[in-house]
Amino acid sequence: MCVRFRPAQVPCRRDNRVMNLPPPDICYQALLSRDPRFDGRFFVGVRSTGIYCRPICRVRTPKRENCRFFASAEAAEDAGFRPCLRCRPGHAPGRAPIDAGARLARAAAEWIERRLAQEATMDALASHVGVSQRHLRRLFAREFGVTPLAYRNGRRLQLARRLLTESAMPVGEVALAAGFGSLRTFNRSLARAYGQTPGELRQRSPGPGADGEAVFRLDYRPPLDWQALTDFLGRRAIPGVEQVADEQGSVCYRRILRLTAGPQPGVGWIAVRCDAISAALEVRVAEALLPGAAAVLARLRRLFDLACDPHEVASALGDLAAGRPGLRLPGAVDGFEIGVRAVLGQQVSVAAARTLAARFVARFGQAVDTPWPELDRAFPLPAEVAALAAQDFTGIGIMPARANALVALARAVAGGALDLDGLAPLVETRARLLALPGIGPWTADYILMRAASWPDALPEGDVGVHRALGGGSRAAIRQRMAAWRPWRAYAVLHLWMRQEKQDGR
Repeated sequence: MCVRFRPAQVPCRRDNRVMNLPPPDICYQALLSRDPRFDGRFFVGVRSTGIYCRPICRVRTPKRENCRFFASAEAAEDAGFRPCLRCRPGHAPGRAPIDAGARLARAAAEWIERRLAQEATMDALASHVGVSQRHLRRLFAREFGVTPLAYRNGRRLQLARRLLTESAMPVGEVALAAGFGSLRTFNRSLARAYGQTPGELRQRSPGPGADGEAVFRLDYRPPLDWQALTDFLGRRAIPGVEQVADEQGSVCYRRILRLTAGPQPGVGWIAVRCDAISAALEVRVAEALLPGAAAVLARLRRLFDLACDPHEVASALGDLAAGRPGLRLPGAVDGFEIGVRAVLGQQVSVAAARTLAARFVARFGQAVDTPWPELDRAFPLPAEVAALAAQDFTGIGIMPARANALVALARAVAGGALDLDGLAPLVETRARLLALPGIGPWTADYILMRAASWPDALPEGDVGVHRALGGGSRAAIRQRMAAWRPWRAYAVLHLWMRQEKQDGR
């Protein structure tokens, strides 16, 4: 059965606010057909069992009159439903925000998720995304069906459940990592939400991996062109920081990751492989990063564009995407890192930019031990680069003007004037980038394309795009690209790949 998704505003029975849900009849038809396009777009709570599921769950389909539909897993749990143990609703892929309101709500949600262990205030959250508290609550309710506070509580419970069942972290450390102030509160919250104590959930744990590492799943909507995604990342991989390598016959992306937020900052490694059969990424996380597991997984979802609906993008791009409908927009785990790489890549080839980045990290990065000798450096922090002077770059091929641009970028990020982790308003972020020395429109748009996962980014004057489209003025190129809005960043990727194929690379 083919079901066509048409967003609708459906009243929320709990508080009469409006949620961004498909109509109930469409939801039920998608449930009947197990349509994967709706996975993560809504969740179904079954009144007769008190359980909620993803629309792709293979359990027996409930009767229509027993179903309640929710915009998010957090909304279902807030209404008193418990997660299905078979389809694991907390693993469902997210939604890619297109309109401004959805982007703000999603940015606020990611800001919350990266700070689950902290007691961040609503005022700080609203200030960060640049709107009033009242407007943020309204946007949040429309996108997720719950308040920001209820969303945070739901994510804390889901993270605790994942750490208890997918890692061997001690229960006390799990409680702290998930943001619970005491074991008593932790035990009571899990028992109320899931009907199980931490000890009972821990019985399903796989036990500790090598050196205490844990393995997580990140689900996605197929298709996902893992080969194209890892090829893109591999060509730009900074030696010492990241690599794409063969691991037991499959392509694996590895890198060193540095977390600075939260009560337990850490540095460690991650390794990611694709399981196409189950439509999920398998993520191995070093023990040192487990206290920040929520932030790690949030950053990886952005890096691999797991909120993307490939059918929606391919439909909008038409013939351009016909050959590779699963192409994703490579994001970032560190916006400052992408900013530095963009500056180093100005007017040089990808290979030359990679060489400069490798020298930059070799001189200024932090040494880290990993299971792989090729991975041994963490990318320097903004504050570390901000303290440098132009003469510190002597001997690594970075000219003084470019060195000054890197230091200015680092000072803006370290001082809080610039947020490159994709959680600040796009227009404001772009303006602040353009105000920095050495950063023009192409660099600003490329940074937003990667660091902010901006699906409509169009790096102005990009040579590869101009060549792939047969040349012409910038105005003519913009006019031709307008047909692919709001997915122009995906169009850029397809055009880059087309040009590389023509060049024989």
